[in-house]
Amino acid sequence: VQLQASGGGLVQAGGSLRLSCAASATGFIIDAMAWYRQTPGKQRELLAVIADGGTTNYADSVAGRFTIHRGNAKNTVYLQMNSLIPEDTAVYYCNTKARRLGRSYINDYWGQGTQVTVSS
Repeated sequence: VQLQASGGGLVQAGGSLRLSCAASATGFIIDAMAWYRQTPGKQRELLAVIADGGTTNYADSVAGRFTIHRGNAKNTVYLQMNSLIPEDTAVYYCNTKARRLGRSYINDYWGQGTQVTVSS
């Protein structure tokens, strides 16, 4: 499984950005897709998850400001980020849990990360 994330950049506090993630998963079944972020010296933080059936969950730090949703294209997910604050500055990673067709073992797969910087 290969994940390609895009959409990061520099934005002023109060602004918005939309991150995109496209998964190439021939021969795999994708379960949930998610967005994480990480800042230097800290653990990677789970922000938002969307299950295969569409159920979503959010970290308290972003609930009400960020929205995760799937795109029309298969295996595409977006993270709409509104009301951004400087504390949202981080490298953002797309993640998916997937298993090979005919197999039961689920693995984690990660995109390359995209930098989001929010200026005050």
